[in-house]
Amino acid sequence: MTRTIATIVGSLRANSNSERIAKAIAAEAPKDLRFDIVAIGDLPLFNPDVDGETPPAAWTTFRARIKSADAVLFVTPEYNRSVPGALKNAIDVGSRPYGRSAFAGKPAAVVSSSVGPISGFGANHHLRQSLAFLDMPTLQQPEVYLGGVNDGWFGADGRLTKDDTRAFIGKFAQTFAEWIERTAPRA
Repeated sequence: MTRTIATIVGSLRANSNSERIAKAIAAEAPKDLRFDIVAIGDLPLFNPDVDGETPPAAWTTFRARIKSADAVLFVTPEYNRSVPGALKNAIDVGSRPYGRSAFAGKPAAVVSSSVGPISGFGANHHLRQSLAFLDMPTLQQPEVYLGGVNDGWFGADGRLTKDDTRAFIGKFAQTFAEWIERTAPRA
């Protein structure tokens, strides 16, 4: 059975490290996982006053794509020891209206990275707090914190250049696939 993974990249920068990591995970993942990068850059800031009968079209589209997915993968950099504002906004948009969260019950995994050695630790853990509240069973092991990420990590074809990192990402993707099968809601 093919599983669709809504992939939310926390960085808005074109060809960001987070986007390249998300694509590298998809390349190393089992073939029965289909990764769908769900853009968050065009989401208006969440405001409950405009979330009535006709919410912004971008919100409706985002919510529908999350709801139709079997699981959610978050790949994010760290900004100021937390998640980027655009990612937090996407979480707020997808979790509303209250009681109708698009995220509820979806298996999830978190990958964080940074150019520095801390590897997005703060972002990873702040994000996990939100996912617990959203009732998303989140993969605990292996934890994925990638530090020192730079252009040298990726070849011209976008693939990871480090064999050990590629193997680690592959193991992570396989474990995530198994997690989805154990925790995904049954139809």
